[in-house]
Amino acid sequence: MVVGVDGSEHGQCALIWAAKEAQRRNKPLHIVTAYSIPIFAASGLDGGYATIDDGVIRDGAEAILKQALAKVAEYNIDVDATVENGDASGVLLELSEEAELLVVGTRGRGGFVGRLLGSVSSALPAHAKCITVTVPLRCAPRLGETTEDRHVQAEIRKDQDIAVANRVVVGVDGSEQARVAVLEAAAQAERMGAELQIVCAVPQYSGTLAWVPAALDREAIFKDIQTQLDAGIAWLKSHFPNLKASTLLKDGSPVEVMVEASREAELVVLGTRGRGGFAGMMLGSTSDGVLHHSKGPVMVVPDREDPRLADRSNFGPMLGTV
Repeated sequence: MVVGVDGSEHGQCALIWAAKEAQRRNKPLHIVTAYSIPIFAASGLDGGYATIDDGVIRDGAEAILKQALAKVAEYNIDVDATVENGDASGVLLELSEEAELLVVGTRGRGGFVGRLLGSVSSALPAHAKCITVTVPLRCAPRLGETTEDRHVQAEIRKDQDIAVANRVVVGVDGSEQARVAVLEAAAQAERMGAELQIVCAVPQYSGTLAWVPAALDREAIFKDIQTQLDAGIAWLKSHFPNLKASTLLKDGSPVEVMVEASREAELVVLGTRGRGGFAGMMLGSTSDGVLHHSKGPVMVVPDREDPRLADRSNFGPMLGTV
């Protein structure tokens, strides 16, 4: 497991979440911070360049790692830490090729985590070779952390009466990618000793479907989807017999539904792509909607082959099939 830190409060939340997860998985944790040396064009006529001393920046990065190691010393995990010289997103993407899980905060100081969900907000979850988890500062109280960010403090006070349930929520849309995400969400729910809730959001018809007759029976559509969701639960329990799982069919925007679910869930799980109605939107034009506004950690599961998908059709109708 890998976690990116930069000394910010956002990075601290990611660090604590990653340490807890490493302990759940009984896996070693690798803490990393990255930096690159800025180069400034000189103002003189010679057109030369001025650079900042590498040693000064590296010393600061090593101090951040020392602080991070001290913060997770109480956890029963094997842990190490390294300073990497290079672009933050590039460093993490390279590490994702061999990591089981990659954890980052939602924002930071700009030199590291601040860039991950800033100018390259979709690069890490969309292109990482492993599962990624983004941890917002908003969930600091869940992790025993505090924040000096006044905006986040106001959000926390606003939702202070909302209890966080021991629940993992995963979004589905009938795609193979979503089913892969469901399998990972089920495994994660078992690790956390949590219940799993499978959510399918059905948005209103858009302008592209203006030809759909107004009399189309939406109630019948919901009934058909529910039948397919129930079949999906039966399939899932054939692979996770001890899992406590349920379904939730919601009328509304998938992004809004999942952001709202994140208020009361320990974790929200999404696939990287889908049919456009749900997971396919997550890392495209609406990535900011979930990744930047979620009230809790968001896990993004990359597309991959899984032999357990082969027997899904044995349990009944499937979402997205005719």
